[in-house]
Amino acid sequence: MLRKTTFYLILVLLCFACNSKTSDVLEFRTGTYKTYLDDSDEISTAIRNDSIQIEIYNNVRDTFAIRWKSNFEYELLKVNPKKGLDSLPFYVKITGVKDRTYTFKAYYKDSNFKQQGKAVKLSE
Repeated sequence: MLRKTTFYLILVLLCFACNSKTSDVLEFRTGTYKTYLDDSDEISTAIRNDSIQIEIYNNVRDTFAIRWKSNFEYELLKVNPKKGLDSLPFYVKITGVKDRTYTFKAYYKDSNFKQQGKAVKLSE
């Protein structure tokens, strides 16, 4: 009887833990963020709604269409590309969530270019 009760208790706790992470990730679909790249001093600001992300880096503003592939992965496509690389989809995978911050890995489709970093949510 004790084993059965323990099993059900663990199962319920796992369900709550998984549900909590998913709802945390859903909070990152919109809002204003500061993005920090690993091994770099580069910082950008991103303003995101359900379909568009505006990114500001070195006083340059770029607009991206955003498409969520899953709760943990999304794709960015520059709206007005100026170079060949700009017309490639940029894939982002959320690798961790803590409070108002998520870590990510990102890359251009069919490219060896990769980035890692974190995004901190500043506001809704």
